[in-house]
Amino acid sequence: MPGRELFEYAVIRLVPQVEREEFLNIGVVLYCRGQRLLAMRYALDAQRLAAFRLPVSIGELEAYLRAFGHICHGEPVGGPIATLPMAERFRWLTAKRSTVVQTSPVHPGLCVHAAETLERLFQELVL
Repeated sequence: MPGRELFEYAVIRLVPQVEREEFLNIGVVLYCRGQRLLAMRYALDAQRLAAFRLPVSIGELEAYLRAFGHICHGEPVGGPIATLPMAERFRWLTAKRSTVVQTSPVHPGLCVHAAETLERLFQELVL
């Protein structure tokens, strides 16, 4: 059985009105240095989003999350941040922000398969 690896993750949150401190979990970003993985999963449920008065359209929100994914994967379309080393990209993505899309504090854990752990966290914390 392979050894367990340290990973870090944060929940991606939609914060429609920052001053109200309400949020909806919409995704998870996970970094595992040992398995060279930085990945995210997200889901936008239009019915759940309708309960909030969004300051941006769902299309704009989707575009922002796609950019988040481009940075995770180090894709050139992600801009200069996407060219940074994986750990630095994770730190940038999980930095504190006062915007519509924020992340929770970073949490550590141990896993055997980081991709499976990302999927499990996504199922538990978002869906």
